[in-house]
Amino acid sequence: MDVAILFSVFVAGLVLGIPVAITLGLSSLSYLLFAGMPAVVMPQKMYAGMDVFVLLSIPGFILAGNLMNRGGITNRIIRFANAIVGWIRGGLGLTNIAASMLFGGITGTAVADAASLGGVLIPGMKKAGYPGDFSAAVTAASSTVGPIIPPSVPMIIVGALSGISVGRMFLAGAVPGLLMGLAMMVTAYIVAVRKGFPHQPWQGFGEVARSFGGAFWAIAMTFLIIYGLLSGLATPTETAVVASVYAFIVGAFVYRELPLRAVPGIVTDSAVSAAGILALVGFANVFGWILVSERIPQAIANGVLSLTDNRFLVILLINLLLLFVGMFMETIAALIILFVPLLSLAEAVGIDPLHFATFAVLNLMIGLTTPPVGVCLFVCANIARLPLAPVVRAILPFLLTNLLVLLAVSYFAPLATWLPSLLTP
Repeated sequence: MDVAILFSVFVAGLVLGIPVAITLGLSSLSYLLFAGMPAVVMPQKMYAGMDVFVLLSIPGFILAGNLMNRGGITNRIIRFANAIVGWIRGGLGLTNIAASMLFGGITGTAVADAASLGGVLIPGMKKAGYPGDFSAAVTAASSTVGPIIPPSVPMIIVGALSGISVGRMFLAGAVPGLLMGLAMMVTAYIVAVRKGFPHQPWQGFGEVARSFGGAFWAIAMTFLIIYGLLSGLATPTETAVVASVYAFIVGAFVYRELPLRAVPGIVTDSAVSAAGILALVGFANVFGWILVSERIPQAIANGVLSLTDNRFLVILLINLLLLFVGMFMETIAALIILFVPLLSLAEAVGIDPLHFATFAVLNLMIGLTTPPVGVCLFVCANIARLPLAPVVRAILPFLLTNLLVLLAVSYFAPLATWLPSLLTP
């Protein structure tokens, strides 16, 4: 009965459109009250979920991304990407994807990517003759690359949950992220050729060199983060702090587009964003603790293993479950609730934890572009000033492409494990 109350309130909250964090809190509190448990359990478990050192890196990476974005990074990355691929048919679509691959390596969040790049590229693509639905769709789809290519906020969460090295998680996402980006470029090119989208003239190697020079300090930030983690010189939290200082120096004194008077506002906005994520972590930890106390994860694992212990079928079932959950639940909440029980199931059939973590995060990123709770879809449709339906239709080829990459990463483990094994002991 208590579990029925938990899930009833949770589903009702999602249906009513209540924010996921509040929904998790309300459903958890309802369970505690109906089970006759003291309400003090709620703040205790929330604090336990947030009291993880590596989670301190999340505010740092968010602040670094906001400082770099406000300091002139967006236009420089777009210019560099456009110099490389803008001359191809449908070049602005390819520029959009390439910019997301570069920009995502700085912000670590898909929504920030969609909002920042979309605000520039969607109006620009429409002005250049691209349909609004395609412009919004390619922006939403490509934004999911951000949390795959390091740094990645979801992968920090996974590291905190599982004990897997965050540095190894970052490396594990690099190859799948590149594959996603390249596959979406091919898709965008095919759509552009079929529909006769425009392209720009080749601007020459001089423009490539100049635009790279302009974007160099922004791109170098990703390598700074990875080097700090792999060298052992800094923890993820310390690396995030260094990245924030680096972003401030580059924006204020190298690019000279970050006014000092804007810094307090950026810090405040970053703190609000980070607080929202950490509150979600806290509420989701309470919800996850209730599930564990009711032995629901074990029931899920036993139920799947009673059907099959075939590793390939288990991977398929896990992917189907995560795809379904990703359609309705925010990524971080889904990870906190489902990752640990599904990791136990994966390990039971011989799946490497690093491999599982990679395709689980990749899977939930795809959920950001699927209705009804596809946050990136809503952001891009709003920027394009379009209803959701035409954007959903336009994104279907990109969804298919990303699903094919997901299958490749799920069933060919070296795509996730090769780079970490090569560069870390």
